[in-house]
Amino acid sequence: MDLDSAYDFVLREAGFAQVTTIDRGGFPVARTMTAFLEPDWSVSLVQRAGHRRLDQWRRDPHTLVTWVGTPAPGASNDHPHVFDLDLLPPRVVAVRGTAVLMPADWTVAVYRREVTRQRAAGHTKAPLRTDEQVVAELAGVRIVPARVRLEGFGAGAESHLWTVRRETT
Repeated sequence: MDLDSAYDFVLREAGFAQVTTIDRGGFPVARTMTAFLEPDWSVSLVQRAGHRRLDQWRRDPHTLVTWVGTPAPGASNDHPHVFDLDLLPPRVVAVRGTAVLMPADWTVAVYRREVTRQRAAGHTKAPLRTDEQVVAELAGVRIVPARVRLEGFGAGAESHLWTVRRETT
């Protein structure tokens, strides 16, 4: 299992993520949004400061961030476990973790890093904000990973699941 191919898939191919929070009634709520997978498998999010998901995270910080995309080159599904749909399984990277609302300086740093990367790639449709506007209008959230699941990066429909271990200091 090549973790680098899964990480590269998120960075270069998958695009938007589905971010799932828990609403006041205890039900999952999924939304499509931009999410940045970090090398340590944490996820950085920068979003509008008034979004309802921030209140959901304050009540229950458990969350799931999922990227789904086309099957891997050379993928196969020769031995389906239950049903044969005559389709190849998609690639999936899913990070289950805990949301932590981040301070303004972190939010500005992630915003600057990502907007610089997007602008360098010619993606200029989103408004360009000053640091003061970022602090006033946006909120940063870091998803601290607990478990990661990868599907479609191994042989056939094989999946890989691991617990992310954090060193304590």
